[in-house]
Amino acid sequence: MSHISQVFNKRAWFSNVRADLLSGSLVALALIPEAIAFSIIADVDPKVGIYASFCIAIITAFLGGRPGMISAATGAMALLFTPLTATYGRELGLEYIFAATILTGIFQIILGFVRLGDQMRFVPRAVMVGFVNALAIIIFKAQFPQLFPWMDAGGGAIDYSIWTVYAMVAGGLAIIYGLPRLTNLIPSPLVAIAVLTLLSMFTGLNVPTVGDKGEIPTSLPSFHLPQLEPSLETFEIILPFAISLAMVGLIDSFLTANVLDDFTDTSSDKNQEAKGQGIANLVTGFFGGMAGCAMIGQSVINVKSGGRTRLSTLTAGAFLLMITLVGSQWVSQIPMAALVAVMIMVSISTFSWASLRNIRLIPKNETAVSLATVLVTLTTSNLAYGVLTGVALSGLFFSRKVADIVHVDSVRQEDSDTRTYNISGDIFFVSVGGMLNRFEFREEGLSNVIIDLSHAHIWDQTAVDAIDKVIFRFRKRGVEVSLVGMNEASAGLIERLASHNKDGGMEATT
Repeated sequence: MSHISQVFNKRAWFSNVRADLLSGSLVALALIPEAIAFSIIADVDPKVGIYASFCIAIITAFLGGRPGMISAATGAMALLFTPLTATYGRELGLEYIFAATILTGIFQIILGFVRLGDQMRFVPRAVMVGFVNALAIIIFKAQFPQLFPWMDAGGGAIDYSIWTVYAMVAGGLAIIYGLPRLTNLIPSPLVAIAVLTLLSMFTGLNVPTVGDKGEIPTSLPSFHLPQLEPSLETFEIILPFAISLAMVGLIDSFLTANVLDDFTDTSSDKNQEAKGQGIANLVTGFFGGMAGCAMIGQSVINVKSGGRTRLSTLTAGAFLLMITLVGSQWVSQIPMAALVAVMIMVSISTFSWASLRNIRLIPKNETAVSLATVLVTLTTSNLAYGVLTGVALSGLFFSRKVADIVHVDSVRQEDSDTRTYNISGDIFFVSVGGMLNRFEFREEGLSNVIIDLSHAHIWDQTAVDAIDKVIFRFRKRGVEVSLVGMNEASAGLIERLASHNKDGGMEATT
């Protein structure tokens, strides 16, 4: 069934209306603090994250490959933008963010057409665990400017009480983790923000607020071309960011889709999701937003609250913008300490604590892969580099394991001039080294060698070359070699690629 037919039918939108509307509205409420907090992580106006969350959610509701998944501005993507604003300032850096977002969308559309989603099965769980843990640590680290403002101020004085900020953060965390013990009718992070905002307003506490960070939107997003000179230099600046954003966004989205697939016992089209995410980011870059991707936390909230169809995602995006447009004057009064509490909660819930509890049970190789993913990510501040390192290291460890999967046994009857080598396992570029070491080429009194491949499979040219080496080394000492027991695929590969048939006239028997 085509994507168009999957989207434009009654069941895709109206088979679960009441639950979708309620869950989507709930998600929208929970999205507000995170959209603002992620904007502040990237050091841009709160409206950038809100516009991004609105645009991405609306577009992926129609074009995404996973019904019920929530996509918006995320911490993973916001963190990758920080060097742009740090290097070029908030004004020019924001224009680079818009341009990088547009290029990110183009890359993701291309990756969707080349079916990158099909390759996700090659990303090991250990890498995913490292990816999630690194993301959690980076999100927590991003709160340091609010928790330790003297570091950001270069050691200068601050004009408010840091102890008041600490008290508000502690109070926010107490509400976030304490309220669910009493009721789950209202998201506890939203209650924490409301309580701390009212406390700040009515007591006149002098603490940093969201309004200090920039303008809250009071109108719909409008079309905006990045105010940058179209040049090779501009392209060179945004290219590394766009590549990292495209990969991190898709990895995060595919991972979230897998989680929802398990929760709902349904399947998703990850290649369509890549295209949908790409189109959403492409459009978002032209409407004042930054690149985003799927949100694990909000998607789980949506599904656990009953959201199942595309209507829930559409509701979340539309209701988010409506709330901020109507209540912008209230949103600007939110204390930064309240958002810090929310982001600490996000960091704690994102981290895979099971990876620490079960560290003695998990194979050491997998632990090493997870740690390497985390360390590279923290060192480079680039989640894509961490994932690539983890995948490469996993491949190396796997290669070491499979190097020993080929077994070679040999038998020589007493007073016989013939030795039979029985090979079992998969013969390919990784395993051939160990196989070659198990042949005795200098054995005395040997005239014939039989190599039985009944329980083996030859996979590639390296394996064929290894067979050639064995045969040529025996022939060099006057020993005749016969291959027996090959399956049809192995025999076909030997016939096409082997050199020993051409040089020695020997025929391999199957």
